[in-house]
Amino acid sequence: MSNTIHHHSHEEKHFSGSEMVRDIVIGMSDGLTVPFALAAGLTGAAQGNGVIVTAGLAEIVAGSIAMGLGGYLAGKTEIDHYASELKREYREIEVYPEVEKQEVRDVFKEYGLSESSTEAIVDELSKNKDQWVKFMMRYELGLEEPDLNRARTSALTIGISYIVGGIVPLSPYFSLFSDNPHDGFIYSCVITAICLFTFGYFKTKIIGQEPFMGAFKTLLIGALAAGSAYFIARLIGG
Repeated sequence: MSNTIHHHSHEEKHFSGSEMVRDIVIGMSDGLTVPFALAAGLTGAAQGNGVIVTAGLAEIVAGSIAMGLGGYLAGKTEIDHYASELKREYREIEVYPEVEKQEVRDVFKEYGLSESSTEAIVDELSKNKDQWVKFMMRYELGLEEPDLNRARTSALTIGISYIVGGIVPLSPYFSLFSDNPHDGFIYSCVITAICLFTFGYFKTKIIGQEPFMGAFKTLLIGALAAGSAYFIARLIGG
């Protein structure tokens, strides 16, 4: 009789959200919502599409620059912060080596390692200053070494995503669709609603949450923003 051994492969699926995906989400979310709300608000007061298109394009340009600059500054701050903490950790293991060793012990104590095992790890780790500092940066401070090109990449990704998202609600106001702002508004609502729902669906699906719930939430936020802007403009414009 032969014994058959069945091997069951175990595959863990975790979302390791890349920084680029996060930047695309940030840019697209605001790009779809803010210009849509602006165009909706102007529709309630404008007599023609020209002013809506002009104001919309100006907002998209300004918004993409502002969002991109925000992404750049955030990335640059992350890099500068890591460099500052790295320098401080190198200085501390030189000046206060015993204190730093105790901090390593405290980290492993949380995992329930025996004292003898902990001491062996501490002794081995402290022989290599670079690895020692790397360990402290990750497990004491919770910092991962950032990509040096992160700031520029983030700025570009967010800015372009904002432009792409912003063109969607503004496009129906071009004469290709209609010269009437209210017709353009209707087309914009339909197109933007589809894009918001689709974007919200895939954005939520990527991070492993209920996609339809995320899609409806994204659509609701965009609808509330646009609706508020439209009715306020109508109220003020009489």
